[in-house]
Amino acid sequence: MPSTHDWINCPLGVVEGMFAASQNNPKSGWEAKVVEFFKNQLKEKDAHTWVPSLNDVPLHYLKPNSLVKFRCFIQDMFDPEFFMGVYETVDPSTKAKVLRCGKYKDVTECGCSLILLHSYASSSQARVVPSTSYAPTRQKRSYEEDDDDMDTQPQKQREPHTGPQSPTEHHGNGDCKRQETEAPSNQTASASHLDLNFPLPGEKGPSCLVKVYEDWESFKLNDLLEVYGILSVNPALSALADEKDTSSSIQDPIECMETAEEQRVHSPPASLVPRLHMLYARPLPHNNPLLPCTTVEDNSAFLSSSLSEMASVRAELLAYFTHILLGDALAAEYLILHLISNVYTRRDVLPLGKFTLNLSGCPTVASYTERFYQIIQQLVPSSYYLGMSLQNMNQMRLVPKKDYVANRLVSGALQLARNTSLFLDETQLEQGQLDTTGVRNVTALGNLISWQKVDYDFNYHQMEFPCNINVLIASEGRSLLPSDCQIHLQSQVTAPQLEEYLSSIHMHPQASSQLNKFRIYLCMARQLDYNISDEMTKSVEEDFVDMRKDDPQSVSAEDLHRMLVVARLLSLSLGQTSLSRDSWLRAKHIDMLRRSRMEQHKCVNGNEP
Repeated sequence: MPSTHDWINCPLGVVEGMFAASQNNPKSGWEAKVVEFFKNQLKEKDAHTWVPSLNDVPLHYLKPNSLVKFRCFIQDMFDPEFFMGVYETVDPSTKAKVLRCGKYKDVTECGCSLILLHSYASSSQARVVPSTSYAPTRQKRSYEEDDDDMDTQPQKQREPHTGPQSPTEHHGNGDCKRQETEAPSNQTASASHLDLNFPLPGEKGPSCLVKVYEDWESFKLNDLLEVYGILSVNPALSALADEKDTSSSIQDPIECMETAEEQRVHSPPASLVPRLHMLYARPLPHNNPLLPCTTVEDNSAFLSSSLSEMASVRAELLAYFTHILLGDALAAEYLILHLISNVYTRRDVLPLGKFTLNLSGCPTVASYTERFYQIIQQLVPSSYYLGMSLQNMNQMRLVPKKDYVANRLVSGALQLARNTSLFLDETQLEQGQLDTTGVRNVTALGNLISWQKVDYDFNYHQMEFPCNINVLIASEGRSLLPSDCQIHLQSQVTAPQLEEYLSSIHMHPQASSQLNKFRIYLCMARQLDYNISDEMTKSVEEDFVDMRKDDPQSVSAEDLHRMLVVARLLSLSLGQTSLSRDSWLRAKHIDMLRRSRMEQHKCVNGNEP
């Protein structure tokens, strides 16, 4: 059996060994055995920590053709491509013929003549230091050096474009096919001059073309994955792309159908956008590096230890948010509930569990909303601040759009990973006219909030993509956008003291250990299962009837739905996975306090729009 050094540093050796062993038994199913081998190796205790991460380690420190992992977000899916699964070589001196495997490679590498076989071909956390056995040189090969490889390049055939995918392999009629996935992450990269098509303006991080061979239909746009695959940074890829641009006469007729723009987008330099040939991928239930990659229910030891501390951590977080929210403890309660909200299911078109919060009454001085967002940003794994200025609304691209010339999905700011905290700063809004783009962007935000979906623009039609985004709207008055709950900020700080108070917020940073406790708590509470017993369901129904006895207009069905959402989130925030009588009474109480405050605010300021 290969050693750890072999299967991590030389995974192609494992693949080729299993391929060679299969030649005596063509029905051995060697491809499935390869995938199973690496899955089993990675299931060993702490084995996944031995694999270097493309997110953490600079690309030039990673050994080509080694096993690496990559935490990513599927941003686009490109068309399937054909590759040479099996080819035959002949030694010029001995005339010996040998079958070779072309899987998990971008180019064939051999010193022999190549014979096309028509019957096969066309029908972490881990951080590493530079290896002592691999010098991280960034040498580029010349075209002359690549000439020897020209006759041994894999033959490709294009199919309709889909977006960022992983190489997929289909076995039918002797054809081998794989699919590419474009998967950016959130780390630093050196490709500033290259259009990596990141969703968020100013985003920086490594981007990768992931080639998927098995079960590629199971991967969907916007999925979060941790991919384990063979790293390919062969300079011949860049040379081939350059030759396509300068010498169209030698192109394959199928490839000539590609536009120059499409070739540029789909064949970026491998030194900046590496290729990753997927061996195994697992979906990520979250992207918090402080928690296990599995769901919390699958890790009983971690779950039990965390649940025992949730009530005390919640009390500390409540005090911290009360300070940030100018002494308003009720607003701090609702902020916690908002941050742990999650769409846990959908009933027809209605997403259940969402809790968009409109925090009105936010000060417009001392950049309060920006400071407030920076606090949120420190506590959640992924977030985005969108200042709703007239210029941003009229000029930003929020909705992804299909570019048929480049055959790619041009990303937009609302193409976000699951459970991203989207902070909408409506205090930036000024007087003026929304143009067609602005109206479309505001409509998209409204649909995101109400239905947890974004309609991607495919020119001739729109395609609906469900999402799960936590939206917080900071505003002066009532937001122009819909929300599930509005609470007006009631500052305990007088106006003359406000500037000094706000400037002191960052002067008392929480210790990193304390912040980590908050980060784990928020993610844990969001992942817990929840249920309501038949007994509590009956009790809630009786309470609803009693509340409507004296004044049927005082509590509507919508109010009941909101209180049930609040009760669910309140229970989870305390580490309780079922609704208790105390949590239900507490939910009714804080909702009553919130509604009373809103009525008082209306009386003082008149009816707000």
